[in-house]
Formats: sequence, structure tokens, C-alpha cells
Amino acid sequence: MQNKLAKLKYLPNNFEVIEDGDHVVCAISGKKILLENLTYWNVDEQEAYFSYIEASVKRDNLKKE
Repeated sequence: MQNKLAKLKYLPNNFEVIEDGDHVVCAISGKKILLENLTYWNVDEQEAYFSYIEASVKRDNLKKE
């Protein structure tokens, strides 16, 4: 399975694959994240982040709201 967007359910310490694929897209940067490299996500927002930088941006934006 190459270059297919996966659909995931983000859980507190893991994620569940709803639809098979090999990557998801960062909610902040739009970068492709291979599932094997997926480390950062938000359970409440059900979003994935490419790195700690994008996760921090999201966290900071949520604090402002």
C-alpha cells in the first residue's frame, strides 16, 4: 500500500486504523506523515501533527481561544 491516505481514530496512547493507508496529513503544515513515523496527535481534535513544532503551534492556538 503506497501513497494512500489512511483514516485513523486517535486514542490517548495509540491510534486505530479505520481505513488502511500508509500516511496521514498534518493538520497544521499539510505535510505527509507515514504511519510508522506518526508520533504527535491530538485526541480531542482528532488531528495528526508532523512534529512537536506543529503540535506546539496547535496547542498555543487553542490556548488563545
